[in-house]
Formats: sequence, structure tokens, C-alpha cells
Amino acid sequence: MDDWDHWDHCTADDFFARDLPRHTQLIDGSLVFSAPQSDFHSLTMCALEHGLRRTAPRRLRVRRQMCVVLGPEDVPEPDLVVVDAAADGGPDLMSYAVRDILLAVEVASPDSEERDQDTKPRKYAAAGIRHYWLVRMDENDRPAIHTYELDPHTGAYAPTGIHHDRLKLAVPFTIDIDLTEIDRL
Repeated sequence: MDDWDHWDHCTADDFFARDLPRHTQLIDGSLVFSAPQSDFHSLTMCALEHGLRRTAPRRLRVRRQMCVVLGPEDVPEPDLVVVDAAADGGPDLMSYAVRDILLAVEVASPDSEERDQDTKPRKYAAAGIRHYWLVRMDENDRPAIHTYELDPHTGAYAPTGIHHDRLKLAVPFTIDIDLTEIDRL
């Protein structure tokens, strides 16, 4: 393994040239290492991934934990992304360009809460990703999906809803996901 723990600043080019642990991200030029996933995190991602794949138009693809190059010092790895099918670069593809991302989804966990609630949405909005979802565990240990849409006038995300048992939306495409499915996974 590369001696990456001495780096105090990294570029996207450095990031892709190094042998880093899986699910490492680059935020503001700093490497961010992910903690192991909780069962809630894993099950929520499965339920959303299945629901998005089932409802996404053919022109779109749903991808899990793929890097997105936002800029020279930012390569986050959203939990899920919906991308333009034309961006599919085959099995060796390691990242997507921000222009190909329609939706970024983050499932918050204790080690990522601040990044998922503040840092990443600001960066996603500044990069022009039109839709962002933040998933949190509600008081009943179930997913609460906070949906946002990019306001073109402010360049920031505007909240569009909080969804608990059912995620039913008309944008970015027609979506109807039964969130209680998580109980059966």
C-alpha cells in the first residue's frame, strides 16, 4: 500500500494515481476514510437502489458508491448516484464527471453527518448537481429521506420534502418507493 498517511494535501490526479483503501474520498484536498457501514446504512442503500433502478427511465443509470469528480480537490463518493446512461464507461470506470450526475444520495451515519448535511451538499450544489437527497434515521429507526432541488437563482439547494414511509416524487423523474420495504430486507 502507498504511504498515504503523510499527505496533507492531495489533488484529484494524485487521488486516482494512488493505491488507497476502498471508499476513500477527497474533500477540500484532504483524504477522508470511511468507517464501516451500519446495518441501517446498508439496508437503506439497498432499498433506495432497488427502488431507483425500478423507476429510472432507460436514459438513466443508478450506481452505488462511485466517485464523482467535482473539481481538482474534490472527489466525493456519494452512496448512490443517478447518472446519464451515455456516461457509462464500462467495467473499468472509476468515476463520473459532475455533468453526468442528475441525483446524489447520501445516507448519513455518525462519522459522516456533518459532511453529508453541510459540506457535500454545498459542493454538489456549486458543481450544478440538480438533485440531492439526505437520508437520516428517524426516531423509529426507519429512513427519513430529505429531498432537495437546486435553485438556479441562488445556486443552493431548496428543500422539497421529507419522506418517511413512501417516497413519491415527480422530479427528477417519476419515483414511487415503498420505504417500509426496509423492514423486509
